[in-house]
Amino acid sequence: MAVLDENTGRWGREESVLVTGIGVMLPGATNVKEFWQDVRDGNSRIGFLTRCEPERTGLRMAGELRDFDHRKFLPELSEKFAGRYTRDALAAMSAVEEARRDAGLGRGDIDPRRLSLIASSSRGPLEWISGVLDESGDAERADRPRHFDDSGAILRGMPGSPATLSAIYGDVQGLVTTLSSACVGGQHAIGFAAELIRAGSADAVIVLGYEFPLTPLVFKSFKAMGDGVLSAESSDPSRAVRPYTRDREGFVFGEGAVALCLERESRAEARGATGYARVLSHRARNEASHPFGMDMSGEVTASVVREALADAGRVAQDVDWFCGHGTATPKNDLAESRMLGALYAGRPRSSWPPLSSVKPVYGHLLGGAGLVNAAATALALHHQCLCATANYADSVPDPECDHDHVGDGARETDVGLAVSLAFAIGSQTSALVMGAA
Repeated sequence: MAVLDENTGRWGREESVLVTGIGVMLPGATNVKEFWQDVRDGNSRIGFLTRCEPERTGLRMAGELRDFDHRKFLPELSEKFAGRYTRDALAAMSAVEEARRDAGLGRGDIDPRRLSLIASSSRGPLEWISGVLDESGDAERADRPRHFDDSGAILRGMPGSPATLSAIYGDVQGLVTTLSSACVGGQHAIGFAAELIRAGSADAVIVLGYEFPLTPLVFKSFKAMGDGVLSAESSDPSRAVRPYTRDREGFVFGEGAVALCLERESRAEARGATGYARVLSHRARNEASHPFGMDMSGEVTASVVREALADAGRVAQDVDWFCGHGTATPKNDLAESRMLGALYAGRPRSSWPPLSSVKPVYGHLLGGAGLVNAAATALALHHQCLCATANYADSVPDPECDHDHVGDGARETDVGLAVSLAFAIGSQTSALVMGAA
């Protein structure tokens, strides 16, 4: 229950933060039931790239949000305004509204001044920018449409617009902001949101992660990093991402939006909401090392996990499952396995907790990836079932990653405590600890 300091008027850390709603706008999944079925079973939604010409990217696979119609999710948005918004903004707004609907948190159910929204996006409106500028940067070529002929252009080019427009549509009058911390941004947003609630500054916070990176600019910039970053799979989309295997060759990009409704537990209880899971703690570390590298000993990530668990009053032996970052890149997967080796030093691999990756399902959403993982973790705790790592069972494991990755399909088991991991360009590491509600 809540602990209120009568002298300061602040809520104590004993007040739990619940995930009471989940909204998704992802390839093949626009509600929480579809999302859970996909991540639980490792059902890949990756397909052949159509949003830009493969000849311009050198790649053929992506997780694309197809047949998306915002009108189903935003019935009160006039077409006049919708026509001025970008696809990423409309998807983000839709995910936010789905999270509120799933939480049962209507507009009259909360003081709008006590409701906040924190978003995460790695690159902002690059899809719109790519439609405006060709590779030479010429926005005024005669054979290209003019994109600056109305006042909506100033909105379309702002990275924070999806969050702002979501707040306007949903009457969110608390703090509204957008973080850009690459692939750890979603976890950062959850951490800040939980602290807002615990500090008494908000009763509920919608946390949003979105990314629409399927542009030649993004593809080419990642390809320039060399082999092993982006999957070169050209024939079977479902096999494009193969985490922890010996023949892994990188990830594919995905696009879409995910939103979580975080709520003070006492307030959720008062309105009869039980929630999917508890957000117990979050720890972030900037290794202050190489901008594209990460600690390969496993010790740094293990220390971050230990600190996050200590904040939650738990220890490594209490963890039932890790939802890994699992990008199927040579270094990421190896570093995660070495983290387990450091965290459970002296224990045989057969006794390590299982570690899964859901990246083969929707691809890598960059700034939205942390929210995909957090949603999957919350649902695993809620359903008492571990998510499968697709493509692991029918591949040869990397010898250093040869431990339990739930490769044989979804696994029903007791899950009381889980840790979600995230890593990012910029030498960043993040761990989110979640518990059963």
